[in-house]
Amino acid sequence: MKTRAHNQYFIFLILLVQIGQKANAQDTYQRNTSADVQGYVFGLTLNDESNSIKGEAEITVVFKNKVNPFALDLIAKSGNYGMQVTNVFEGDKLAKYSFEQNKIKITPTLSEEKTRTYKVLYEGIPERGLVIDTTKFGQRSFFGDNWPNLARHWLPSVDHPSDKATIEFRITAPDHYDVVATGEKIEESNLGNDLKLTTYKEPAPVAMKVVTIGVTKFASTLLDEVYDIPVSAWVYPENRLDGFSDYGVATKVLKYFIDNIGPYSYAKLANMQAKTQWGGLENAGTISYFENSVTGKNEVEGLIAHEIAHQWFGNSASENDWNHVWLSEGFATYFAILYQESVYGNDKRKEELELDRKQIIDYYLQNPSPIVDPSITDPLKVLSINTYQKGGWTLNMLRHKIGDDTFWKGIQAYYKAYRNSNAMSADFQKIMQEASGEDLEAFFQQWLFTKGHPQIKWTWSYAKKNLQINLEQLQKHHVFNFPIEIGVLKDGEIVIYKMDMATARKNITIKLDYEPDNVILDPESWLLFKEKSN
Repeated sequence: MKTRAHNQYFIFLILLVQIGQKANAQDTYQRNTSADVQGYVFGLTLNDESNSIKGEAEITVVFKNKVNPFALDLIAKSGNYGMQVTNVFEGDKLAKYSFEQNKIKITPTLSEEKTRTYKVLYEGIPERGLVIDTTKFGQRSFFGDNWPNLARHWLPSVDHPSDKATIEFRITAPDHYDVVATGEKIEESNLGNDLKLTTYKEPAPVAMKVVTIGVTKFASTLLDEVYDIPVSAWVYPENRLDGFSDYGVATKVLKYFIDNIGPYSYAKLANMQAKTQWGGLENAGTISYFENSVTGKNEVEGLIAHEIAHQWFGNSASENDWNHVWLSEGFATYFAILYQESVYGNDKRKEELELDRKQIIDYYLQNPSPIVDPSITDPLKVLSINTYQKGGWTLNMLRHKIGDDTFWKGIQAYYKAYRNSNAMSADFQKIMQEASGEDLEAFFQQWLFTKGHPQIKWTWSYAKKNLQINLEQLQKHHVFNFPIEIGVLKDGEIVIYKMDMATARKNITIKLDYEPDNVILDPESWLLFKEKSN
């Protein structure tokens, strides 16, 4: 989503408040105590006469414990926007419900039956979530744009990533539209009266933040199949050839992540030019890219890699609380870099990380806060340089700390454990500890839950075959503990020495038979720090 790879277009800077502590993440969403949604079937009717939609949502719920009242999110009509609920059914009978404060609160009938199906009939004009607008070429369009919690504007649902469910969209619209949506297309039928029904179904459980529809005039093509997964491009007809070319790299990216992380979870991978508030939105199996991503110049490879990485991290293995969104955004940021490293080499990794380093340092000056900040209560405010770039840098440092082979072993184990499920930062830490055999508590505590980064003042000198290096951490709030590499340059060749820094000051001596041309701190970009001038 909203990605570091977007920096060639724009960067989203969202203010954070002051530092919190590791415990008690402040995700304030009121979760249902027992009801667990297993599946949604959304029947939607769209038209060209107005922006009003009609909906019929079938919601299958399993009660894990007692059969208790539960709530669905839906924004109620206020003024021109919002939804009116006309009826709610349990099975084929009217259900007992109330619709207040943007919650449909349903009281189940007295029964021991743990699996039940509810139907909500509603209509109205969505203010957000479903973007009803015209494309840059003036064509009427409908695009789902739910992240983080905007599904409630048009889909009655549990609008929080902790409750994932299968999705089916049944879209009735004028027959001049092309329709793509989350899942595999299982029906396209002419209904008469110039109407068409198009149905898509996704059998993997998905969070509402990443379900979508795209309804407009499209040019579409099958780019290729990767391990039997169809990869397609859906672009505006005016951008047909440019879009097919720009989005074509998605097949290479998908193969890289399957080969290195694990199985892909969804029925397809569609890449869609769309009206979206973001540069890219990682909808499960149906990614939205901003309209001007299509140029025919193949300049969006990093963006595409970021959004496809999300299919594993954020979509399949999802954060259980909004405050741990780095498990989505930090991962997608770094795995886009890993993909680019695999194609273009280590210098590309370093180039991307150095761009990120500058943004992290600049951001900290205005927003001294940690990656996991439990003081944030609004999901829209969890996105920041911290959760993207600093989260990515944390993975880069973890990789260097435990080694490449162990890093990938841990990543694969983490994905296998939480595929189609939810995790917290502690879950990721536990699995990486098991993979590495190391206690990583201090590492995660200082990089995720402590604000800032080392600010290092250092000098070097050479005399009598001794290279003397003096380092000092200048930040006052915390003494960081980290390994650091020192590059000694002579006649164009570099030799790297490694040391651990666990105190505010450290002096080291390296025996050398030659005077260096230069000494470089962290020449391979493995440590997040700010170099302070003397």
